[in-house]
Amino acid sequence: MSADTAFDVLSATVQTPTISFEFFPPKDPEGEQKLWQTIDELQEFKPDFVSMTYGAGGGTRDRTVRIASEFIAKTGVPVIGHLTCVGSTRDELVDVLEQYKSEGFHGVLALRGDPVGGPTAPWVTTPGGFDYADQLVELAAEIGGFSIGVAAFPDVHPASEGNFAKDINVLLRKEELGATFAITQFVFDSGRYEALRNALDARGSKLSIYPGIMPVTSYPQIVKMLELSGGYMPKATRLRFARYQNDPESLKQLGIDVAVQICEDVFALGAEGLHFYALNTAGPTAAIIKQLSMLAR
Repeated sequence: MSADTAFDVLSATVQTPTISFEFFPPKDPEGEQKLWQTIDELQEFKPDFVSMTYGAGGGTRDRTVRIASEFIAKTGVPVIGHLTCVGSTRDELVDVLEQYKSEGFHGVLALRGDPVGGPTAPWVTTPGGFDYADQLVELAAEIGGFSIGVAAFPDVHPASEGNFAKDINVLLRKEELGATFAITQFVFDSGRYEALRNALDARGSKLSIYPGIMPVTSYPQIVKMLELSGGYMPKATRLRFARYQNDPESLKQLGIDVAVQICEDVFALGAEGLHFYALNTAGPTAAIIKQLSMLAR
């Protein structure tokens, strides 16, 4: 697949939604073996692209690049590399982008990133670095050759203090600087995805907004994730998960059922794609995709 074709895939509006997955670089050989097994199992769904994270300050960047390069060589599927402001100077970020380009990455996901102490910790500026994701978008556009994605927050960015209009303005600014698509944090309320999409449409945005889908497999884990990210889960849904917090199999099935309904809802609302936070595990994500009525892949 050529770079131009990949860019078209990431920005096209289609009747069948694109499918994409997020993976993270494992910490040890056992984790890497599990990741490759997951990749093999999810290949049956013919993903349109995958995103690959790296740790704060680039802590796992070398593994990210190596695994992503092997993935590209084995599958030909476009890879979107994460890029954050945390702990990096502008020159170091240029080096990352040049490395991504030389290894065949098709795009970048430009993120401010969480402070070292977590999403709610005070932001610490890196001398010679950036403080905002729009600066990363501008840098990636300056270097060129990438499809540029950003994060979107249906539940409002934690730093926005509930100011939804501010979030919309920030997204529009990123689009103006060169972003063509956005991936949301995990969606548990399709109405909030709809509000985000409608607000952008009303301002003339052409961004593709891919809702993030999280297969819930652990009640404590999802509660912690929601707390850290400022994410929202309807009370009724949270109570359903809480009911099965000590019943792993029932909770896993509920997580699949909830995710299937969210996918169906956001597609009915016009979502161009579905981005699965697979957590390097194939089973729940595969089960969700197999149940989706809108997919004929």
